[in-house]
Amino acid sequence: MPTFRRLSILIPVYNEERTVAELLRRVQSVELPLERELVVVDDGSTDGTRAVLSALSPDIPEMRLIFHPVNRGKGAAVRTALEAATGDILLIQDADLEYDPRDYPALLRPILEGRSQVVYGSRFLGEHKAMYFWHAVGNRFLTLVTNLLYDTTLTDMETGYKVFTAEVAQHIALRSERWGFDPEITAQILRRGYRIYEVPISYNGREYWEGKKITWRDGVTVLLTLLRYRFLP
Repeated sequence: MPTFRRLSILIPVYNEERTVAELLRRVQSVELPLERELVVVDDGSTDGTRAVLSALSPDIPEMRLIFHPVNRGKGAAVRTALEAATGDILLIQDADLEYDPRDYPALLRPILEGRSQVVYGSRFLGEHKAMYFWHAVGNRFLTLVTNLLYDTTLTDMETGYKVFTAEVAQHIALRSERWGFDPEITAQILRRGYRIYEVPISYNGREYWEGKKITWRDGVTVLLTLLRYRFLP
């Protein structure tokens, strides 16, 4: 069984002035059996997020802080974080407090025990704040399409908690700049023959007035990405 020493937590951030400091505090407070590295990519924030991160940086020695000059999209921020990460295991963490870092031990366990190289945290298997109806329908539809196209049985393809080993990361070549990166990662992982292990996570979805950004147009992008990766070379 491989030995893992370091977890790289990849944190794309865009206009999260209200939440990013608390998110970093929660990430730091989780007890882990590994060293941790926080790779924070500010994706051209236009509020006070950059100032908050710059002020916090000297007090968080395990944090690597990277700034995009302009907003390029979450996919681009994740790609930058992947390129900078040095960990044996990589975990994607949003900065909006919808996902709880206290779920890290459960997310890491299947990898540490040698049961899988990829773990997704499913919002539909764990306790969660009720989603908007059409968001839930959209998530389940896109997950169903993923299962049909790639012969798998996921419950939550669009989850923000995706964890994988550095070996898997070497085979991920992201092209999507924005919301297409979730299906892109999933499609590439499944086409490479890796099986995804799901664990239940808690989920506290935020409201639109709190800054929720995803819309139905993003769902169209996800669907087209799934189809492109299934049927094009």
